[in-house]
Amino acid sequence: IISTEVAPFGGVKESGLGREGSKYGIEEFLEMKYLCMGMGK
Repeated sequence: IISTEVAPFGGVKESGLGREGSKYGIEEFLEMKYLCMGMGK
């Protein structure tokens, strides 16, 4: 994805977030992982 100040990127009016800057767009770039930590004494 090319992201520059001159490239159109969608979004709602002048929010400045764009489609990939929203909560749902960022989730597409994340990968859920499981982490298990032992709680020692």
